[in-house]
Amino acid sequence: MAEDLVKVLADLKEEEALKIVADRLGADEEPLKILEDARRAMEIVGKRFADGEYFIPDLVYSGEILKGINELVKPKLAGAGETKRVGKIVFGTVAGDIHDIGKNIVVFMLDVNGFEVYDLGVDVPAQAFVDKIKESGAPIVGLSGFLSLAFDSMKETVEAIKAAGLRDKVKIMIGGGQMSDEIKKYTGADAYGQDAMAGVALAAKWSGASE
Repeated sequence: MAEDLVKVLADLKEEEALKIVADRLGADEEPLKILEDARRAMEIVGKRFADGEYFIPDLVYSGEILKGINELVKPKLAGAGETKRVGKIVFGTVAGDIHDIGKNIVVFMLDVNGFEVYDLGVDVPAQAFVDKIKESGAPIVGLSGFLSLAFDSMKETVEAIKAAGLRDKVKIMIGGGQMSDEIKKYTGADAYGQDAMAGVALAAKWSGASE
């Protein structure tokens, strides 16, 4: 069933994907396994977009299907009661990029791991990050971007945070697309996460929620 979910989600078959998720949850399958399969499917969607097989509407639609899956999985994942909040994080896809699949997965995983996430959405101008950091007092910022043009926007966002006198008050992570140490240095970020769980691990480390 795992491969079934990966295939139908990558093929953008919403009804079939949601039915498989519901069936797997009904069989008491580990919710994180379902999310991992969804992540694998989204990687295929991203590759098809990069190869010119899928277009922006397909990306948007895949994000909508993912939201539906998240809504089914989240109650099972969160367990009983309200999750204890371990920290705050401002997150968004930087200006010029409307790719939100990776961002949505990371935001979701941060949420279920106890973080209060201020999700600014996509195509977020640098000033919006600055304003939300001031308003929320969040000590962690996540900048997401899939397209290579996002690297300049990430750099500009980090510079705007610095110009606002907030750089020494926040830790900044970047993620999405092809991240590397070189890009981390270019943008001025503190770290990069290769995937959603790497982002969660960074946030946990920075907030003192893990060693």
